[in-house]
Amino acid sequence: QIVVVRRIPMAVFGLVLCSTLLLFGHLRAAEESFEESQYGVKYASKCEVCKYLAVELEASLGETGRTHDVIETGYEFGKPKKRKKYAVSELRLVETLDGVCDRLLQYNVHKERKDSTRFAKGTSNTFKALNNLVAKGVKVDLGIPHELWDTPSAEVTNLKTQCEALLEEHEADIEAWYFGKQDRALSEYLCRGRALRKGDDGCLDEVPPPPSDESKKPDSPKKSEL
Repeated sequence: QIVVVRRIPMAVFGLVLCSTLLLFGHLRAAEESFEESQYGVKYASKCEVCKYLAVELEASLGETGRTHDVIETGYEFGKPKKRKKYAVSELRLVETLDGVCDRLLQYNVHKERKDSTRFAKGTSNTFKALNNLVAKGVKVDLGIPHELWDTPSAEVTNLKTQCEALLEEHEADIEAWYFGKQDRALSEYLCRGRALRKGDDGCLDEVPPPPSDESKKPDSPKKSEL
């Protein structure tokens, strides 16, 4: 029996691949829309992920940039070791990148905000109101024990996961910025310049509301905000 194998034209193959990816994208969007409408879960966009990766990476580097430590490299017998300032070393970058996405687990979702600033450190107005009710003896049932209220939410753990993927994808870009482009903000060099498509970078310009707005008494939390 002779089996005839026909090659699929590249144009047809490309069309099938694009259709599959498009379908997957629609299914993923539908899944996220369902989670948001049913449970109030809205995962971070790529812009938000890149924005907070840049924020935490620059903050982490700022914490170690003032040291005057010197490291020695090179262990060939008979040759002197090379001395280099830790602040401009590859070791500092490697150690910083190793834990930068873990820093995002310190964030909370401030559901009273609707833009990228919903991701921020500190307790949200919603949970401040709920904690005040608990302190007054009011029974508040969120479906989880009170001692677990401060554990990272689904949005925050997903933010960390996406951060790790973005970091792996653009590690070379971050290295190039670290060694020669730090005169530019990382959010501009990496996010607006490389990681994001034109028109998808709007969140980079969003800033937190003034403290006076945050200090206003929050409305009673809605079910979607719990």
